[in-house]
Amino acid sequence: MANLNMLNAAKAVTSATNPNWSSAVPSGIKTTAQEANDALTAKSGQSGMGQKDFLTLFTTQLKNQDPLDPVKNEAFVAQLAQFSQLEATTGMAGSLDNFVSSQSGQQITTSANLIGKKVSVANGPAQLTAGMPVEGIVNLPTGAEGVKFQVFNDKGILVNTQVLGSQTVGDLKWAWNGGDDAGNPLPDGVYQFKATAVSQGKTTTPTVSTMASVVGVSQAADKTVVLQILGGKTIKLADVTRIDG
Repeated sequence: MANLNMLNAAKAVTSATNPNWSSAVPSGIKTTAQEANDALTAKSGQSGMGQKDFLTLFTTQLKNQDPLDPVKNEAFVAQLAQFSQLEATTGMAGSLDNFVSSQSGQQITTSANLIGKKVSVANGPAQLTAGMPVEGIVNLPTGAEGVKFQVFNDKGILVNTQVLGSQTVGDLKWAWNGGDDAGNPLPDGVYQFKATAVSQGKTTTPTVSTMASVVGVSQAADKTVVLQILGGKTIKLADVTRIDG
């Protein structure tokens, strides 16, 4: 688009400010406006015209303008200003692209420091290690008459169920001690959690946020940094609300 505007700017110098000039040019000789038009037609959808090309067309017109009807100085100054502004805008866009690319590379390098740490993951799996309690948070915007928590192992088998009574509005913190329904300790591994709440006569399945370990960092096609979580889930870095060592 920038190159097309440059060509149009060169063409406009003659066609807009001295429309009758072409009638005085001998047969077989092209005016600057005609050259600009030909270049515009040939280069549509292509790149290549820069400051040198524009100035060549510009100075050619200066050398060959009708001495009895010269183009006004104001017209030349306006065209030069238009070209300079366009060139500056194009350069600024290129610099911004380079800055965004460099920031993306720096962000993924910095995010690598999260590997081995735990982050808050919505509806994500959590690692049970050495019987240490696993904590979760459920938001209840309207409170609840009752809440049921279920724990599933990595094969999707239900291994523990807890039923809690009435809950107030806000975040409900919940912890699982790593045991089954009979209180027997379960093996270390990755477990998934599900909550069911009854509020105002309606049953919902609110999101359970748990702390899960980061095992990898990658970058999506749109430069978004993505964290790989133990258990196979991925989340965007921007969605992380809490980090534990």
